[in-house]
Amino acid sequence: MIKKGTGIELINCISTALFVNLIKPIIMYKLYFILIFVLLCACVNNRYKNTLPKVKTEKLKLLPEFYFEKPTLNSPSVNENSRELILLKSKDGKFFWMDGTVENGEPFNLKKQLFGKGNQFTADDKDFPTFAKTGIHSTKELINTKIITGKSVSQITVDGRPWASSGVGFLAEDETIMSVIYADNITVDKINLTHADIARPLFHFWNVARNFDNLNPDLNANKTPEIEALIYNGNEVKFKIQGSRGWQESIFNDEILGTGHLEFWRELNPDELDFLQSKYSNLSPQQFQFLTNKLSHIHTGEMVFFYINRYGFYEGHNEYRPDPISVVIIFGLTTIEKVHKAVGGDLYSYFNKHFTQNPN
Repeated sequence: MIKKGTGIELINCISTALFVNLIKPIIMYKLYFILIFVLLCACVNNRYKNTLPKVKTEKLKLLPEFYFEKPTLNSPSVNENSRELILLKSKDGKFFWMDGTVENGEPFNLKKQLFGKGNQFTADDKDFPTFAKTGIHSTKELINTKIITGKSVSQITVDGRPWASSGVGFLAEDETIMSVIYADNITVDKINLTHADIARPLFHFWNVARNFDNLNPDLNANKTPEIEALIYNGNEVKFKIQGSRGWQESIFNDEILGTGHLEFWRELNPDELDFLQSKYSNLSPQQFQFLTNKLSHIHTGEMVFFYINRYGFYEGHNEYRPDPISVVIIFGLTTIEKVHKAVGGDLYSYFNKHFTQNPN
């Protein structure tokens, strides 16, 4: 005789056994692989804190198509194929989109006449593993850094001083390679960005300029428009490119070379100027002009774009330094109020002070 409820209990027992032995392991394996996938995606993308807005390609007019009025779409944007797209303004007042995606491409080596994109994204994970993963240096790793790219930091400092490997040098006389990397890392961390975030708009410009020069001959024959500015986070960022007769050697053991003079600038808007005038009313007219020029103008060379992404190095205090604060203001990555706060409420002193403290 079977007792009442025994059949139901037996079914429940069998169901539990099936779940524990068959179904649960399958679910756990699926969850495991989903977790691994998410972590891998995070590892690829966590060098950026600043995410780009998404846009559908079908909404864009890519060169040779034009807009006759400025579109309201965000620039930069990323499309469904993960391509990073930049809106440009021509000198005759037209607007169009171009691909400026930051990626590792074909080699870029002037000595070997190789003009690919180069290594634009991968950082120096051998010397700076935390930086390569997160986009920000570990102070502990910086303290223990004695060699970069197989070259001693003391030799890199010597080579980076004025009149060593170049006339103006890569550092000021009283700076070292580690004191500059250390100071800039503190600043970038305080404004809640990564070095990859700051390198990205510079590479966007560089990639757009390269693509523009490589347009097909038929398009060039039809009077390709001359670019006046990049539209970047609502700002019109203007630029000038000037070549040189030779190239500049790197102070690291790498393939990075420089050959150009590049300038970026934009007009500060009335709200930004009002904020600066309220906070820096103690400055003389000359000092205030110095401050606004530092916030709105950069003179540099293309090799520093690679230095920033690979080592977190912006050069020291010389005329080729693209200060991280200048970059984020010109390209609209953050606000003047935030960078003012990040440097302790004294941007004027920040731009005048050399970086002489080594990590310790």
